[in-house]
Amino acid sequence: MTLESFVSVSNNSDFPIQNIPFGIFSTSDKPTPRVGTAIGDKAVDLSEVAKAGLLDGIQGLNDPVKIFSESSLNTFMSLGRPVWRATRLAIQDILSKDNAKLRDNSELLQKVLVPLTEVKMHLPARIGDYTDFYCSREHATNVGIMFRGKDNALQPNWLHIPVGYHGRASSVVVSGTDIRRPAGQKLPAKDAKAPVFGPSGRLDIELEVGWFVGKGNNLGEKIDINDAQDHIFGLVLVNDWSARDIQAWEYVPLGPFLGKSFGTSISPWIVTMDALEPFLVSGPVQASPEPLPYLQENKPSAYDINLEVQIKPAESSKFETVTVSNLKHMYWSVTQQLAHHTVNGCNMRSGDMGATGTISGPEKGSYGSLLEITWSGRDKITFEDGVERTFLQDGDEVKITGKAGKDSSLGYSIGFGECSGKILPCLYQ
Repeated sequence: MTLESFVSVSNNSDFPIQNIPFGIFSTSDKPTPRVGTAIGDKAVDLSEVAKAGLLDGIQGLNDPVKIFSESSLNTFMSLGRPVWRATRLAIQDILSKDNAKLRDNSELLQKVLVPLTEVKMHLPARIGDYTDFYCSREHATNVGIMFRGKDNALQPNWLHIPVGYHGRASSVVVSGTDIRRPAGQKLPAKDAKAPVFGPSGRLDIELEVGWFVGKGNNLGEKIDINDAQDHIFGLVLVNDWSARDIQAWEYVPLGPFLGKSFGTSISPWIVTMDALEPFLVSGPVQASPEPLPYLQENKPSAYDINLEVQIKPAESSKFETVTVSNLKHMYWSVTQQLAHHTVNGCNMRSGDMGATGTISGPEKGSYGSLLEITWSGRDKITFEDGVERTFLQDGDEVKITGKAGKDSSLGYSIGFGECSGKILPCLYQ
């Protein structure tokens, strides 16, 4: 029997009752951020649901009023997957068309249901640490061909480990936050011997998916690959904005730094792994070479999530699609990323975030960065009104969306909302 809600949900909604994402929001009449979920075009104030006693009795969820009145999801995420699952099922029951407790209580409904157009979204967690990976084989190959040639596209370690670097947690921002064009050192020409300082002229997007650690691990202990999914609370969309000219000068020998740390945008609703479980699929074959035992998975670990990037140039009046990709293309899974991250005993904490790195598919129309789409600026993107781009200009707006089950027979699809941002002019010359 199909699960249905008494709340009206359109067929193309990102947030059917089968989703139940978690986020942090506030409203003008109640400016204190608190925990909510989304259904249809409404936010559900879980602090009010808890105050009404509708979340009492969930094993392991002690003091739901306190937990869902907090301004981050960290405490809730630390409770572990059995609590997340039981809470999500309880919320689905409360919102179902056959449950009268909320449906027929008009006074409580006024407090609980808020139009999404009237809420302000906040970062869903206090992000203590952020690691960005480099896990799309197509993306790594494309970049390698551009800068090292076809014969040396992939570095020798790439097919053995999920490559990553430590990103900057302080500059992770929620969708809708403007991004300031960064300045830094860059080479004025390819054959130049010395750098100059100035605004980045090769500002790029990176289509990524992020994952949040729920329950962490102790220092010195690892998270086993077979348990990794139980430690991941859920996924968000990510745009890891990149200044390619700054990055190109600085990345030898220690990797990305100022070319990445000026801003990373994420969508505000964390979609749980339970909601995404129906869309698990087998990822790319990892047979030559075979991963070391601690990275080997014996069940599907990729997710069939359609991803789309749209850009509205500053001179234009509408967004246009520049690429369509899918998370299932990614070579190293999110569970492999987490298992590798902790195999040396690195302790992960609730609210820590990882990101996949740019997700590119096998065709040009599925590349996840302007660097690839324009092949390092060689080929221009032409929009319908004749505007052209190789990299982002001031005033350009970028919007990433994602959907699982868009073409499935399940009768619903799971979305993430938007991950968007607008480029502001650099403050320094």
